[in-house]
Amino acid sequence: MKNRFNRYAWPYALWAGLIIVLPLLVIVAFSFTKDGSFSLDGYKLFFTPLYLQVLFKSLDLAVKATLICLLVGYPIALLISREDSRRKNTLMLLLMLPMWINFLLKTYAWRPILGNTGLLNSILEAIGLGKVQFLYTEGAVLLGMVYNFIPFMILPILSVLDKMDYKLIEAARDLGADNRRVFFKVILPLSLPGIISGISLVFMPSVSTFIIPVILGGGQDMLIGNLIERQFLKVGNWNFGSSISVILMLVILSTMIILSLFDREKRGET
Repeated sequence: MKNRFNRYAWPYALWAGLIIVLPLLVIVAFSFTKDGSFSLDGYKLFFTPLYLQVLFKSLDLAVKATLICLLVGYPIALLISREDSRRKNTLMLLLMLPMWINFLLKTYAWRPILGNTGLLNSILEAIGLGKVQFLYTEGAVLLGMVYNFIPFMILPILSVLDKMDYKLIEAARDLGADNRRVFFKVILPLSLPGIISGISLVFMPSVSTFIIPVILGGGQDMLIGNLIERQFLKVGNWNFGSSISVILMLVILSTMIILSLFDREKRGET
């Protein structure tokens, strides 16, 4: 059985090495070179106040977007999980439909809604209120992140809630627990694996996104994704761009390790 697995698995391992491992090694190699020789200048340049501010701004927006997705997505997942199978399938379809649309199209669709002559400002003018600057603000960038990434929060939480043994909830109620205690003592702890998976799936694209700040933020705030894209496509400094990419990968990896340790600790407690 083991030999058969090895025989059928090696093409996939080879393919994964070519499209994942090899490009990663190339980026790491570029990050430690300058003009063809070994150098740490890319890392030294990044750890200056200007570029650290870009990193902190990116982390700030990513954390905010992740928290909003969690606060909005968890109740949605909880409501869907309590529906019967027919309505649940319908709601799941409605949730998945936006994911079938091109990412750029979904993001661009917010421009005529948030613009100065867009739908929201037209409504505000019709009811006698003045125009509000929605587009090209931090709020617009957060809205774009939440809109695009919230399904990645809902789906893993919903998957865990669907597998939950509701006899535990009935037992808690039989023992006198009210709805609040049932949620905080039973439902929430049991759904933590889904929450942690959702946080990981939302935080990673949020901290590295570069197209949403350009389309909805007007490029006014430079985020780390925009900085990497600029170094590779506009400045042509692949060495510095690779250094930033490695640092971003380390930040994401550190976050994943912390979440994994937290998940393991909670599972050990239960």
